Amino acid sequence: MLRKMRDYAGSWMIKFILGAIVLVFVFWGVGSFDSGNAAKVAVVNKRVITVEEYREAYNNLVEQMRRSFGGNLDDDMLKALNVRRQALDRLIDETLLLQEAEDLDFRVTDEELASAIRNIEAFQQAGVFDSRLYQNILSRLRMTPEQFEIAQKRAMLSAKVRDFVTRTVQVSDAELSSWYRWQNAQVDLAFVRFAPAAYSSVTVSEEDVKRRFGENPEAYKTEKMVKVRYLKIAPEDFLSQVSVLSEDLKRYYEENPEEFHQPKTVEARHILFKVAQEADEQAVEEKRKKALEVLKKAQAGEDFSELAERYSEGPSRNQGGYLGTFSRQEMVAPFSEKAFSMSAGEVDGPVRTRFGWHLIKVEKVNEASKETFEEAREKIRKKLALAEASNLAYDAAGEVYDVSFEGDDLLQAAEERGLSLKTTDFFTRTGPDIDIENRVEFARASFALAPMMISEIKEFKDGYYLLQLVDSKPAQVPEYDAVAAEVRADLIAEKQKEMARAEAEAFLQALKKDGATMAEKSAAEGKTLKTTGFFKRNEQIPQIGYAPEIAQTVFLLTEDAPLVPEVLEANNVHYVIRLQARKEPSPEGFDAQKDDIAQRLLQQKRQEAFQQWLADVKARSKIEIEDGFIE
Repeated sequence: MLRKMRDYAGSWMIKFILGAIVLVFVFWGVGSFDSGNAAKVAVVNKRVITVEEYREAYNNLVEQMRRSFGGNLDDDMLKALNVRRQALDRLIDETLLLQEAEDLDFRVTDEELASAIRNIEAFQQAGVFDSRLYQNILSRLRMTPEQFEIAQKRAMLSAKVRDFVTRTVQVSDAELSSWYRWQNAQVDLAFVRFAPAAYSSVTVSEEDVKRRFGENPEAYKTEKMVKVRYLKIAPEDFLSQVSVLSEDLKRYYEENPEEFHQPKTVEARHILFKVAQEADEQAVEEKRKKALEVLKKAQAGEDFSELAERYSEGPSRNQGGYLGTFSRQEMVAPFSEKAFSMSAGEVDGPVRTRFGWHLIKVEKVNEASKETFEEAREKIRKKLALAEASNLAYDAAGEVYDVSFEGDDLLQAAEERGLSLKTTDFFTRTGPDIDIENRVEFARASFALAPMMISEIKEFKDGYYLLQLVDSKPAQVPEYDAVAAEVRADLIAEKQKEMARAEAEAFLQALKKDGATMAEKSAAEGKTLKTTGFFKRNEQIPQIGYAPEIAQTVFLLTEDAPLVPEVLEANNVHYVIRLQARKEPSPEGFDAQKDDIAQRLLQQKRQEAFQQWLADVKARSKIEIEDGFIE
């Protein structure tokens, strides 16, 4: 029980599960405050949104963003993302949803509510709802079952409204076909790159460097730093207090048979001849013939790994096509079916998958097996002992936390239990210089604390931690001498970039004026002309990289207007680009992808329909926000 409780109550998993309903939870005055008497931030159709509700919503949104941005989330980013407004907008949206549910006379029955709660994995033991676990987790989150159930009911009502609004949305075949063509069209580009690093002769004066620092000293501001006191409680320290009974070992072995079953695996190599899923029959057949030619070489005795290095078009070619050892489920079905039907040393193929044609050589076959109880006994004992030691460690951390979280001194609580506290030096969001694997996670939890605040129990790889923020240093602008080298490097990089852009602009304008081809112009000016080969709009651009702005532009080019009319930039490099060729996807590929496209587009259209409906509801509602609350 404690193990399960530890896994969820102190982790993001249960908070994520509750996250969807926590806003509803605070809207309806389920907590200890009185909504009617509390200071308000907004009124939605006569329904007051209180400061307490807003504060809770804001804190929850910040925690969600910390999961996404990690240590990069700071005050400046919170302002840039306008989190204050986002939190209020969420509150307003959810309030409107629940008001609509009431107007539509939607209901959530007790049976529906009970079923939903029973199916939440965090409240289950071995797949079965556990009422004690349910109450313990909510207790850790300082919620009563009644509060949670009211909140869950509100969340389910909101879901019913959303379903009511979007259930009639459909996607036509014309929309599917149009999306398929848009997504799978390919272009081939010719380009000349102008990289700042090529202008290595750039120099700057000391006066220029000082002027740049004086104009923008904030750019060189140091990071905020914190110092924390922390208590670490390691499960290994409690192993001496644990004994595991023989019957527990036997029970675990019998209740977890899949853990001791080793499925059949195959160790193999392959040679891949790439074929696009939407390729026409001629292209598919040409690659198949090429695969058959290489297969004859392999079956005639030529080294398979050398053939893979010579002919394979897959990422494993430099390893001689080696794929390692894999189970049947780890490979696509046609590949697995063939590989698992072969014997060690056998070479066969070609096999068609969505990646192309494969030749396969099986190096070794490992038949399925099962560990006996005696073979697994010691492994089970160590696992159960560590699990129980983890329970004891968590309980010890919980005892300290329970007497400390309301402001009691963490140091005193630890000393009373014979536990030693340590204090870090000042550190940034990259983490402290201590012996811990989860340094960034440690920093993230530390920066979330207010002065002298004690964290919840944090589980890192090496144990359980309680953290207390004891000091901090704000971000500040350093003296010039401390950052002069950095300022100089920035100024040089800026001038190099300006020179690269200017030369790219001159090259492009000359192309437009002279009417020369890119090949002619690049040869005349000693520039290297490169081509990308065909790629799709959502793929990385070969030899350029991930550049969505460039992709968005080049897919608008036509044979009549093939030259991009302006210099484009990606990854700090400037490009002059011309369309070489465009390829439309084959109709055959559409049938294979139609179901997936339909599901994706339907979800997108439903989301758009819901947002439009919600906008209409807002437009006819009376929403008043307190003056000065949102800057």
